Formats: sequence, C-alpha cells, structure tokens
Amino acid sequence: MLQSYEAIYEHGAMKWLGDKPPIKQAYVIVTILAEKEATAISVQAKRHPSPLIAGKGKILGDIITSVLPAEEWSCLE
Repeated sequence: MLQSYEAIYEHGAMKWLGDKPPIKQAYVIVTILAEKEATAISVQAKRHPSPLIAGKGKILGDIITSVLPAEEWSCLE
C-alpha cells in the first residue's frame, strides 16, 4: 500500500509538513524538486493539528468575558 507524506529535506534531516508517518522503518521513494520550487512549497505549507486531538479542546474564556472573576486578577492589586 502506498501512502504520501510531504516533507522537506534540510541538512540531512526530514522536516515533515504534516503528520509524520506512524512507522519506524519503511522503503521510500524520494522525488527531488528544484531548490526554487521546494522553497516556494515550504513558504506555502501550513501546519495542521493532528486529527487525534479533534474535539478535545475547551474554550475557557474570551476577550469579553474572563475565566476568573475580577477579584482574582493580580494586575488590579
């Protein structure tokens, strides 16, 4: 089975642009892009959170309503 993962090879190391493959060892085929193209891709690449954390975050407060009451703000003392 083939899987595709995007990475940039820099100074002997792979920098993954998304999730790392969940494996310890694999046979890989590498396609080398021209340095100019690789730079353009790395500038456009965006990091995405792992789907494993989806739905596990909580919003504790916002800019209008604080999580803590004003009595507990150390900046008001």
